[in-house]
Amino acid sequence: MAQVETAQPVEVSRAIARYVRISPRKARLVIDLIRGKSVPEAFRILQFTPKKAARIIYKVLQSAVANAENREQGSYTAEELFVWRCAVDMGPTRMWRRFRAGTRKVFRRRIHHSHISIRLAARPAPAVRRRKGPRP
Repeated sequence: MAQVETAQPVEVSRAIARYVRISPRKARLVIDLIRGKSVPEAFRILQFTPKKAARIIYKVLQSAVANAENREQGSYTAEELFVWRCAVDMGPTRMWRRFRAGTRKVFRRRIHHSHISIRLAARPAPAVRRRKGPRP
């Protein structure tokens, strides 16, 4: 039986945008499109996605690539990287109450915020196939 050793990707850089004024549910629709893709492909996907979250995530991805290009331990180009992990977490929710005249109704308005994080990694070396012994 052949045994395949898979190399884990090494995190190169990350970028986090906090308190972004978009609901996490809407941002997750866009971030799911780029998870696991190479950086140039992720840029193309975000560039042609007609959503507000695409513009915000595009900027966070640009920041993560800039962090990878300017690191001290060794710089990477955008072609060498891929989107390893990305997440949209829920931030604080601001709430307003609007009272209507002459009625007892209160209209609530909720403003959702998000924390968007993108982690980039370099592509690992090809997997090495090792065999336990000769085949019979």
